[in-house]
This record gives sequence, C-alpha cells and structure tokens, in this order.
Amino acid sequence: MTVSILGCGWYGLELAKSLVKKWIKVKGSTTSAEKLPLFAEHGIEPYLINLSPDNEVINPSFFECDVLWISIPPKARAGNGAEYLVKIERLVMLIKKHKIKQVVLISSTGVYGDNNTEVTELDEPNPDSESGKILLAAEDLLKTEGAFTTTIIRFAGLIGPGRDPGRFFSGKTEIPNGDAPVNLIHLTDCIGISCAILDKQAFGYTYNAVSPSHPTRADFYTGAASRSGLASPQFFHEKKSWRVVSGINVGKVLGYEYQVVI
Repeated sequence: MTVSILGCGWYGLELAKSLVKKWIKVKGSTTSAEKLPLFAEHGIEPYLINLSPDNEVINPSFFECDVLWISIPPKARAGNGAEYLVKIERLVMLIKKHKIKQVVLISSTGVYGDNNTEVTELDEPNPDSESGKILLAAEDLLKTEGAFTTTIIRFAGLIGPGRDPGRFFSGKTEIPNGDAPVNLIHLTDCIGISCAILDKQAFGYTYNAVSPSHPTRADFYTGAASRSGLASPQFFHEKKSWRVVSGINVGKVLGYEYQVVI
C-alpha cells in the first residue's frame, strides 16, 4: 500500500512517521523546500507540492498512490478560504487523472457550529464560522464524486506536543463562556484513529474524532495552566454558545478506544 499525505504539518508529519513504522510506503508533501530533507530522514518520500493557483507546483509521482490523505488547512482567518476550495477542485481533477480510489479529508468539528446542543455524525452540519462553511463545502465537493471513495475525519480542537492548552488562556481575565463544554482531541488519538481506518480499511465513513470527555472551558483550561506552571486564567461562569460533539463511528466502525481522555 502507498499512502500520499498532502500537507505534512503538525499532524501530517506524525501520521507519516507512524505509517513508515508500520512498513507502509509513504509519500509526504510540503510547500517548503527546507522540510524535504527532514522527510527523507524519517523514511518519507519527499515531494514539493503547491496547489496555489498563482504558484502551482505539481509532481505527478506524488499522486501515484492507493490512498490520498488531504491534510491542508483552509486558512480562512487569513482570508484564503476561497483559494482552499480552488485547491480541492484541482485535487479532484488530479485524483481522477491518477485513478486514486481512496481519499481521506481532514476536516473539523467546526462544521457543526455552536447550536447549543449535542451533535453526532448523524446530524446535519450547520457551520457558523467561515472556516466551518469552507470545510463543509470541501467535504461536499469530494463526497459528490463517484470515481473515488471519500472518508471524512472531523477533528475537534487539537492539543498535544507543541500545542500546550495551558498556554491558550494563561493569565487572561474576563474570558467569556466559562461554563461551555470543550471539544478536544490529543495528537495521540488523531494518529490512532487514522491508523485504525487504514488497518481496518474502513473507508467511506465520516468520523467525529473528539475525546468523549467534555469538561467546562473554565475547569479544563485552568487545570491545564496549573499543570504547566502558568498563571491561571479567569473565566466568566456563563454558558452562552456551545456544542457537545460526540462520535459514533470511531467506536462502532473502528472499535477504537481513546488513549488520552481530556
């Protein structure tokens, strides 16, 4: 099996290294030439790929694979959301051209929006942020194609090495919505769920990848700051806009048990 990971960043690179250890052939892409030697050091076949319309760099060999893993961010806050959808459309053409059968898109639980309720994969997404709307549009672009099977992984808020949640609000005061539940996932489980999909060949599903525990923002981030020896944040004890994201398919389809409970 050959897996090509488009976007070897914080998550993508760790996934690539984990798959190499499982004796899977991995092709990894980056838009930064400086990262290419690092990929090679870890046994990842390195590729410079850039899907930006004004600076496109395509290497056909990268798309010669069994599974294409799309792990590029929409960067909606930077105003690049429309360009992200152009990239997805370009990818659809490349996927068809190279007859890739399995496509995995890294999406976000942000597609659900804060609708003051609990949601699962069975619920219709209703995004209230620009990034959520863009990611949902990307999901739909891929899922409507019949030439390949699309798998969606909707990650909750990402924490882990280099993303210490204790730093997120450390020392800040008058933080709103302190009693709202958090929806988070540790990098360990991001990789675990991803590997389980490959191990079981469980393609074609949508997976909400989120820790089953949902403490309040105040409790979680105050505790995280304390464990990191940082100044405690001060929250308003209120519950205005919120959501609890739960996952059915991670357990039902994959039989996966979370290693890091938030």
